Amino acid sequence: MTDKNPNADIAEMSYEQARDELAKVLASLEQGSVTLEESMTLWERGEALAKRCEEWLSGARARLDAAIKEKK
Repeated sequence: MTDKNPNADIAEMSYEQARDELAKVLASLEQGSVTLEESMTLWERGEALAKRCEEWLSGARARLDAAIKEKK
């Protein structure tokens, strides 16, 4: 039996997609209307989404830094 990664789709998301879904995950967690197991699943997805957003932001920062260095 193979376990499929439920967060595999996150690697292909744009920054905006990841950010928007992260906001939905946070709203669901804040409502507190899901089971503990569902909360854990949402938390893990939220962590993966936040990491994806950070990857995009870090990449953007590196590109900006490189552009600034080229102009000097």
